[in-house]
Amino acid sequence: MDRNRKWVPGFGAVLLILLSHMTSALEVPLDPKVLEGLPQPPTITLQSPKDYIFDPRENIVIHCEAKGKPHPSFSWTRNGTHFDVEKDSKVLMKPGSGTLVIDISGEKAEAYEGTYQCTAHNEHGTAVSNSIVIRQSRSPLWSKERNEAIVVQMGVSLVLQCRPPAGLPPPVIFWMDNNFQRLTLDKRVSQVLNGDLYFSNVLPEDTRSDYICYARFPHTQTIQQKQPISVTVLDNSPEGERRPGFMTPLGATSTKMVLRGETLELECIADGLPTPEISWQKDGGELPSSRMSFYNFKKTLKVSDVNEDDGGDYRCTATNNLGTAFHIIKVTVKAAPFWVSAPRNLILAPNETGILTCRVNGEPKPKITWFVNGVSIENAPEDHSRKVDDDTVILSNVQTGSSAVYQCNASNEFGYLMANAFVNVLAEAPRVLTPPNRVYQVITNNPALLHCASFGSPIPTITWFKDSQTSVKNGDSYVIHENGTLEINVAQPLNSGKYTCIATNNLGIKENHVYLEVKEPTRILKQPEYKVVQRGMSAVFECKVKHDPSLIPTMTWLKDDGALPDGRFEVNFDSLTIKDVTDGDEGTYTCIMNTTLDQDSASAMLTVVEATPPPAIVYEKPDPPTDLELTDQTERSVQLTWIPGDEHNSPTQKFLIQYEDLLHQPGVWINLTEVSGTSTTAQLNLSPYVYYSFRVLAMNDVGYSLHSQPSSQYRTNPAAPDENPSDVQCVGTKPGNMVISWKSLTGFQANGPSLEYRVQWRQKDMDDMEWSSKTVANVSQFVVSGTPIYVPYEVKVQALNDYGSGPEPEVVMGYSGEDLPLSAPESVQVMVHNSTLAEVHWEPVSFPSVRGKLQGYKVYYRRERGVHDTEDTEQQEQVLTFSGNRSEGRLPGLQPYSRYNLTIRVVNNKGEGPSSPSKKFDTPEGVPGPPSFLNAIHPSLDSLTLEWGPPMNKNGRLAGYTLKYQPVNNTNELGPVKVMTFLANDTTITLGNLNSSMLYKFYLSAKTIKGSGPIITEEAFTVMDTTRTQPTFETGKGPTEPPHPTSPVTQSPHPSFHKVPPVGPAFGKVNTSMLEDGAVISWDYYGHHKNVYVEYIVENSKDDWIKELVNGSHWHMIKGLKPGTSYKVRVVARDPADPTVHSTDEVLVAVPAVPSRQVDIATQGWFIGLMCAIALLILVLLIVCFIKRNKGGKYPVKEKEDAHQDPEIQPMKEDDGTFGEYRSMESDTEDHKPLKGSRTPSNGTVRRDESDDSLVDYGEGGDGQFNEDGSFIGQYSGKKEKDTHEGNESSEAPSPVNAMNSFV
Repeated sequence: MDRNRKWVPGFGAVLLILLSHMTSALEVPLDPKVLEGLPQPPTITLQSPKDYIFDPRENIVIHCEAKGKPHPSFSWTRNGTHFDVEKDSKVLMKPGSGTLVIDISGEKAEAYEGTYQCTAHNEHGTAVSNSIVIRQSRSPLWSKERNEAIVVQMGVSLVLQCRPPAGLPPPVIFWMDNNFQRLTLDKRVSQVLNGDLYFSNVLPEDTRSDYICYARFPHTQTIQQKQPISVTVLDNSPEGERRPGFMTPLGATSTKMVLRGETLELECIADGLPTPEISWQKDGGELPSSRMSFYNFKKTLKVSDVNEDDGGDYRCTATNNLGTAFHIIKVTVKAAPFWVSAPRNLILAPNETGILTCRVNGEPKPKITWFVNGVSIENAPEDHSRKVDDDTVILSNVQTGSSAVYQCNASNEFGYLMANAFVNVLAEAPRVLTPPNRVYQVITNNPALLHCASFGSPIPTITWFKDSQTSVKNGDSYVIHENGTLEINVAQPLNSGKYTCIATNNLGIKENHVYLEVKEPTRILKQPEYKVVQRGMSAVFECKVKHDPSLIPTMTWLKDDGALPDGRFEVNFDSLTIKDVTDGDEGTYTCIMNTTLDQDSASAMLTVVEATPPPAIVYEKPDPPTDLELTDQTERSVQLTWIPGDEHNSPTQKFLIQYEDLLHQPGVWINLTEVSGTSTTAQLNLSPYVYYSFRVLAMNDVGYSLHSQPSSQYRTNPAAPDENPSDVQCVGTKPGNMVISWKSLTGFQANGPSLEYRVQWRQKDMDDMEWSSKTVANVSQFVVSGTPIYVPYEVKVQALNDYGSGPEPEVVMGYSGEDLPLSAPESVQVMVHNSTLAEVHWEPVSFPSVRGKLQGYKVYYRRERGVHDTEDTEQQEQVLTFSGNRSEGRLPGLQPYSRYNLTIRVVNNKGEGPSSPSKKFDTPEGVPGPPSFLNAIHPSLDSLTLEWGPPMNKNGRLAGYTLKYQPVNNTNELGPVKVMTFLANDTTITLGNLNSSMLYKFYLSAKTIKGSGPIITEEAFTVMDTTRTQPTFETGKGPTEPPHPTSPVTQSPHPSFHKVPPVGPAFGKVNTSMLEDGAVISWDYYGHHKNVYVEYIVENSKDDWIKELVNGSHWHMIKGLKPGTSYKVRVVARDPADPTVHSTDEVLVAVPAVPSRQVDIATQGWFIGLMCAIALLILVLLIVCFIKRNKGGKYPVKEKEDAHQDPEIQPMKEDDGTFGEYRSMESDTEDHKPLKGSRTPSNGTVRRDESDDSLVDYGEGGDGQFNEDGSFIGQYSGKKEKDTHEGNESSEAPSPVNAMNSFV
């Protein structure tokens, strides 16, 4: 079928394709996305007018612009022959266009006069411009003439001729005097169209000698003047009054020809005395008042835009008091060719048919000539698909490559028309030009236009769908226009949604989605009311508005239709407050509520009166709403409206709407919905088969109003159910059955009487099997018996009542009942990765043998015994479950060096299948567990004994033990670590050469060939030296505070250690003792808890326990206790991850009223002084001995002095009687260095012996600093001396100072 094509402007300024029976004009869309890649023959877009008069002082510019793809090339003809632009240096063609610029400076402009025509060409065709006639503007001089003076008698008529030179274009004529003042024209004096000056009768004041006619030539902007004319009016023999007569036109009739579309100018100039009045009429018709105008005091009639109906006889009438004269002008309307239907561009798909029409009219009838690509169609190459019939060219079954540009030329004696129209043969899939996802918003009850501008060849067919499902057809509320636009005549909220337009042709399909949002109209619910306000008070105008909640409203207030004055006016969302009202505030106030789609407004007046005392403001609950009315009643909805009651000075915040179901629950009012306090309507959604009655309550800040009177009853008719039961499930509970269950509908959901459920089922993937069906009522499940074991079923449940069935239910998939699996896993293999991890592999069972939903596989494994054990010591069987269809799994946490037995079972929801054949495997040796115990016994001054037990879990062949130990000072700083190893059969060791009164920390681990196991730790004190001040020990009590720390050395890394997990209680024995500074608490602890506290409280006190954190230690000193007070003490362990709290028994500690002070002789001043004197005396004696022994000068003193400069002196600490190596950590920062092989006394004045016979020289001094037992002294904190090397150069055993230590 043939189809018309044309582009028309649509909403959104997009060109759309129209479909009809034949193919007509079509412009390629200007959208760049569409233009890209589309071929297009040339189209002339700009050209100069047909008659181009140029100013010789300026360049000649002849326009010729064209578009096309590819961009066209341009050429010109002049006077019918090719015009070679490149050969004329004065002619320039603009790049990318055909526009010519001719430089006529210094040239004769006449040389470039002529008829020009432009040609635009590309590979798809040739377009040509109009024939452009180029002529030079001319302003010739007035021919020389001598004007005779004119003498006339008063009252006669007179004509002064102008006769200007013929210019191009014609000049503009006007009359002036020598002073360049225009002559006054009136009913008596007229300038006619040819420029002559007419006097209907002359008067003496017409006498003057400077009547000058001027001619202004527009293009050259020059003015030529005629020689002045002298007129003398005599009054010695005046002409008497006379009847009117016509000065022009002459005679009783005249003729006038005018072209269609031009302006008809008719004039009648009459003489007579008195001056005649002129009037006009058209014989046999009326003057065209809309296009008609009078000039020159009604002596000239102009009719614009003349058409054929304007031809006929025009009668002008001249009248004065002596008579009347008539003149008839016979007007003939001719017409140059004009378009009835110009040819339009065609876009055709291959094998389509198109028509080019060149419909013109004119008088006389124009002749039509067709051209193809600028060549007369008679001379063009023959094309059998083309047929020319006068003003029509029919193109049948066009083919690719036949694109061309056709020209239509229509001419008669008054002019010509020419038009280009290309025929572009394209094959293009559809394109939708409307932007995707555009959102259209309209107000309810207004029309909505949804656009679908498209392009394609063949022309796409447009179809519309709503919400991607419902096809939208013409009719009812929808209209689909030819350009694809969908119009909804009266948009309603139910029309909101997603619309899809689909453009289709034989080359493809394209869709586009747009959205329509139908909004509620904006309405002013509570209009501002007339106010009478006292001067100085405030006036409040309320303007409560209802609008669509998705639209952003803007409230504007006006006073007397103008903007509000500045100052005392406060504008809120729904009110206007005028403070401190004055007389000038009187007027009309208007509130205007605007949204982006609509608006509403209301007004009220304000009157200002004298002030009187204001009444007290009382706030109360609102009055109940009144006048409930039900409107817009449908089966499923109704609109409820009401009138709000008095708010009692407190604005209404919301309205509560309740309903009563007189059919199912009479007397019970149920909350249905709430709306804002500004609303007076509510759209209520209803259910079928309900007898509704509604009431409304208002709420403000004070509370709820009483309920309104009930509305009239509204009954909804029964209907089929709108929905089906939810939560449909299909589960087998035992072999051979299937339970179908669902959530039943409520009474409201039933929509009618006799609610039932149609239950349907069939095996899945058996589409040819009919559905089994059963209808049940008043139940929520149905049991299907006799089903195969664990077979998938399709199930659906549909609601129905007396009025029909619910919608088609969704299909739910489930399974019939399961049974125990039939098969056991086979090919069980075990791969042992290490001593605690094995990997087991098996061959999964077949799915049919599972007979249910495969949950996974359970691996049962049990340790039977150790590898070299002779008797089984079976442990409890362990189980690991591997979910899903697995064929392997890992068994972690195995015990090394053990024999295990393993079986596997498959599991479904019903239970476990048979067991696989058992599989035994052995684990290799691993590291042993911690020793079973570690105890320190028999402590003495410098030794103690350790005993331990072998590990509970040897995990292999035991190779021996590793013991590490180190001292700990009272600031928890650790000394150097000593390491000892033992054979596997060793379980005790006595350690000697220990420091007295020192806490030691011991770390013991067992080992196999795989390495050492976890560490067990223990802490123990050596016996305190009785020569020092000792705290009193009670029977059975443990050690007290350790002695002061030893000198620091480089700290060994703190080893990681483990406590033996407690088999019984976490705490062992608790010991207490009293020192001068406080009470020392020590305990045994086997737990793993992170937080250990010592808690104490005054005996018989109700205060809270005082807590002190003691992590990392087995003893703690409680300081600040009150003398003469008894305390209860306990040790508590807490773990944030474990709610269990471990605690010791409470121990009673009595603080003496007067602390016992056992005198420590080592701390007495007299004793320290005596010891220093003895040490000094011995040192002097030794030095004298060395000097005498070395007399003879073998070792010159002077050399020795030079070799050994005075070292820094390190004082003895007087506060605790210890020497430099026993400094506290606070003294580490002092810049003190010990002397080699010596100690300085407390006064710090003794220098090193000047003799070279020092102990160092005899090799007695060591490289390290040793304690009494020869062990290194270190610090737990890892601090170092400033010079580590020098700090380690004292050997204590042979030095005199160390000898002094034996006395202390």
